[in-house]
Amino acid sequence: MALYLIKDLDDDYHSRLGIWQISETEAELRSLTSIPSDELEEISYIKSESLRKQKLAVRVLLDALFEEKVYLSHHDNGKPYIENNATNISITHTDKYVAVLLNDSEEIGIDCESLDRDFAAVEKKALSEEEIDDLDDDRRNEQLAIYWCAKEAIYKKMSQYNVDFAEQIEIDSFRLKGEGELEATFTGKDGFEEELTLEYMTFDRHVIVWVIS
Repeated sequence: MALYLIKDLDDDYHSRLGIWQISETEAELRSLTSIPSDELEEISYIKSESLRKQKLAVRVLLDALFEEKVYLSHHDNGKPYIENNATNISITHTDKYVAVLLNDSEEIGIDCESLDRDFAAVEKKALSEEEIDDLDDDRRNEQLAIYWCAKEAIYKKMSQYNVDFAEQIEIDSFRLKGEGELEATFTGKDGFEEELTLEYMTFDRHVIVWVIS
């Protein structure tokens, strides 16, 4: 088993974070969990072996996070939910890791990315002029990864269509560390602004960012 982390977060919302490192074969992942036949059939249609393994690893991680068997489904917009449990859930995966964030009462969002990916395109399509001005040439790609994960996490939490990442999600200037907090503002289409606090950490050439409130 490659359970990387289960952590009860130090916040007021009883949040729980789980991370699974995908080190198993596809067959080994299948053997670690019992998946409903309809979901297993859906996974089998996925052409990418890497993506199939990611989906299976999420299932294995859910088994580690819950005492009872849970049934994962998705709304029409792709937002995940648990059919037999009221806990809010957000999911993210890369080729090497999957992560799940849980919260009993709050809408949440999480995103993870490999720092070996080139994030140059993020600067043009997702950052405001102020955010671009805050980039440091020495650690530009890592900063861009955190910006992208933060905006993706907020997007998942807000669950709204056609969000303009550059215009509607603003991340305050931050000092890059191994882990820390980010402050952000989400502006709805109606002009209403919501202030948000996120947390992030880097590990094994990956960055993960989550938002609860």
